[in-house]
Amino acid sequence: MPIRPARLWKDLRAEQRLTAAEAFWREDEADAGMQHADAMVAIARRFNFRPKFVQALSIERRAKLLAQLPDVSDAVATRALIAYHFTAKRDLMGAFLDEAGIAHENGLIREESVTPPAADTLTAAVAKVRETFPRADVDLYLRVLAALDEDTWAGLEPVLAAQA
Repeated sequence: MPIRPARLWKDLRAEQRLTAAEAFWREDEADAGMQHADAMVAIARRFNFRPKFVQALSIERRAKLLAQLPDVSDAVATRALIAYHFTAKRDLMGAFLDEAGIAHENGLIREESVTPPAADTLTAAVAKVRETFPRADVDLYLRVLAALDEDTWAGLEPVLAAQA
């Protein structure tokens, strides 16, 4: 069973969490409005602020406060992890998807439904991207994929476990 996005958030290093939080707050309100509201309420509760006060803070200040929260909802964690990868790790995403034979546009998977790659394809793709990118970054990205679409990426967990 894949790990939940909230657990992945909790396991991020401090600088990753801050980068993810900044990317999260910079997302368009039309796309992330519900998650932004959820995050503002969580920050307000944790730091004993009023939600309106949190809303008025700069993106940088909200990001610092969000990054200090070890526990966030799966919805907020999902949005932040996706924003993090699209902001800071597009090259890694593209490289992995190329190696796995998945059609994409600059890391964004083109198809709504993707055929799960074969185990040997995943093993080779993971090994190849680990030659170029830091192992921790690769493993985080792969765990995010598995957490967000376990049907397509269920084969990643055994690959990660075998190469640990």
